[in-house]
Amino acid sequence: MIKGLLAVLFLSIIGSQVIVAQNGNNGRRNSGPASVSSNSSPKTFIDFQRTFPRPDESFKRKEDTLQKQFAAKKLEWPAKYLYIRSFKYDSQLEVWVKNEMNEPFKLFKTYKVCALAGSMGPKRMEGDYQVPEGFYYINEFNPRSEYYLSLGINYPNASDRILSDSLRPGSAIYIHGSCVTVGCIPIMDSQIDELYILAAHAKNQGQDYIPVHIFPIRFNVPKSVTYLNTLTKDDNTLKRFSENLEDAFNYFEKHKKLPVIFINDKGEYSVNDPVKRVVKEEKVKVKKPRAQLRTRHISVLADAVHTWPEYPGGGTVFMQYLDKLGKEMTEFLPEGVKKVYAQVEFVVDTDGVPVNFKVLKGTKDEELIDELLIRMEKMETWKPAILHKKPVAKKMIQTVTISAE
Repeated sequence: MIKGLLAVLFLSIIGSQVIVAQNGNNGRRNSGPASVSSNSSPKTFIDFQRTFPRPDESFKRKEDTLQKQFAAKKLEWPAKYLYIRSFKYDSQLEVWVKNEMNEPFKLFKTYKVCALAGSMGPKRMEGDYQVPEGFYYINEFNPRSEYYLSLGINYPNASDRILSDSLRPGSAIYIHGSCVTVGCIPIMDSQIDELYILAAHAKNQGQDYIPVHIFPIRFNVPKSVTYLNTLTKDDNTLKRFSENLEDAFNYFEKHKKLPVIFINDKGEYSVNDPVKRVVKEEKVKVKKPRAQLRTRHISVLADAVHTWPEYPGGGTVFMQYLDKLGKEMTEFLPEGVKKVYAQVEFVVDTDGVPVNFKVLKGTKDEELIDELLIRMEKMETWKPAILHKKPVAKKMIQTVTISAE
């Protein structure tokens, strides 16, 4: 026995505790007592649930639909084992199923969590409006919830009782309908009745501990990871807490089986056989110095000329040059940009040398601008513009189309 460590039973053990709808309110947002007439004797947990109007209505309306959804995904109905995991920042709730203890879980469905209270981080006291983060299990089926139907989770768990406010840690955390929340996990009514039926079937077949894992983010989504890293940058306690949750996420992602999770005497989670966490170094884009382009002081620019500057080979050859240049520049397009119309200004000086390049519009990406102008600056010498039989400096404006399409 490892001193100071307590195994969290709901993770991989199928117990024998019978959990049914609670009687009375008991601060659990029930709209009335859940009682059964002495004249009816339900034989199974499903029978018991169907003595209540809302679950009975849900079974009649949704059970056949769920069976068809299972068949379409080649899943065996009804699932004996259920696993639920929720992601706060990503606003998603996943339902995983299987029918044999040793087989991997398969994803059945992902629901959108339609409202969120609080922010990232665990729940630590009553009234903080926080959705808990950690490892829980369903401990209540509430057929008369104020929020249509609800499934209670066992917050505070052993970790929360150590780390949360000792007198007022909070309670009454549910997955429920009605799409409103003050610290629970709300989904639509049309979704909670599906989840309620699935959970009822799993419990009916002996799964008394239906695990519910609540994570701050999806740890394999870069945008979410960036958000969490920013949030925990100056908070080592929250960072360590999130990393312990990530270990459980990674274990399940690799094996599609639940990890065994321990809680030490400080209330910290740890995972058996954790998957090595890959620490991705944030790539810092080094800003290159701006290109030093050829610049001349030209005191007089001709507005009108008798003969315009001419590119070697003529206008058609110049258009071919710009087309080739545009194709070569596609590798420098900013991420997510497929086409740029860069309007470039330059001056053909009296000796025919093109100078004073700049981009007027079309892009503000410095790397793209610098690379484009460096290449254009290398173009051949032109025949200069002529005014009164003398060469003069003339401003030119030309659009370069850079397209990856």
